[in-house]
Amino acid sequence: METTNQGQPNIKAPFPYFGGKSKVASVVWERFGDVSNYVEPFCGSMAVLLGRPADHRGRCETVNDKNHFIANFWRAVKNDPEAVADWADWPVNESDLFPRHKWLVTEGAERIAGINDDPFLYDPQVAGWWLWGQCAWIGSGWCSSKINNKQIHLGHAGQGINRKIPNQIPDLGNAGQGINRKIPNQIPDIGRAGKGINRIIPHLGSTGRGINLVCNATNRREYIMEQMQQLACRLRDVRVCCGDWKRVLTRGALNYGSSVGIFLDPPYSYTTGRAKGCYTDEMQDTSEVRQWAIEHGDDPRLRIALCGYEGEHEIPDTWEKYEWKANASYKTHRGDQTGNRHRERIWFSPHCLRANTTQDKTSMDTLFCLL
Repeated sequence: METTNQGQPNIKAPFPYFGGKSKVASVVWERFGDVSNYVEPFCGSMAVLLGRPADHRGRCETVNDKNHFIANFWRAVKNDPEAVADWADWPVNESDLFPRHKWLVTEGAERIAGINDDPFLYDPQVAGWWLWGQCAWIGSGWCSSKINNKQIHLGHAGQGINRKIPNQIPDLGNAGQGINRKIPNQIPDIGRAGKGINRIIPHLGSTGRGINLVCNATNRREYIMEQMQQLACRLRDVRVCCGDWKRVLTRGALNYGSSVGIFLDPPYSYTTGRAKGCYTDEMQDTSEVRQWAIEHGDDPRLRIALCGYEGEHEIPDTWEKYEWKANASYKTHRGDQTGNRHRERIWFSPHCLRANTTQDKTSMDTLFCLL
């Protein structure tokens, strides 16, 4: 089994998240190396943190997100994973989805309103229901007070916790697949988006692994609980903050350690062609983030990564630009309609480590010998 930092099983966020960077997490850590101090001011699904290699010894890790629901989720999982799992374990039902949405943006929001001021505040019910809805909701707007009680479409996505069990649950589409994404030898992989909490359910026994193994509520629930406990263990020493991104980039916050990795992945400016409403807390202009990165890029202690679309940032030539292609979202799974996923870029500051070219050099040496 693959492992992540501190020897934990290879886990990912248990919910779909627009703009997640799990696909390039290994690239980021190749450029950062085993930094003493790691800071993620726009953490979202924590894809890069959760993708940290197992052999890293750096122990100071700080994440932050302005969205109260995201910060509360990570806090609640860290402190009470069992309760979060209890509240999240529920089938997709449109009659539940909107009432829970309305409860979350009213009473639920009130419950966690003081999360900026109280470092011990968290609410597992808010976290569990937010997670459940994040896996079931289609498109943007989940837990946004701007969404009214209009009827939603459940035709092609929003499959929630129980994605598909052959001969039991019909195929509803390619996205919004919720908590139980794939059970080996039971559930075929139908799509790439909205894969939810249970990405792969591991072998839970020595018998009954055949192709007709029945997926019952017991092993599903056991895995959801295990997933939450793994996340809690991984987050044990991670500092989870909620507020403006600059709060975790002060001189004091960056003072610890001989090397500091800073992963800047702000909501891309929608002036670059991104659809509005992808995030609860939008950012119309990312120039302030870019300016901070450039101003601190020459500090030899800092290894900075700045994410954005091609053309969004003007970065000095001393920075390395890494080009990559994101997976198609649920809106574009039949074809890339906007082309934005081909415009993904990461800019690495001058003091980041260079890519490991040992394998390429070995291949070239072999080629020359053959010639």
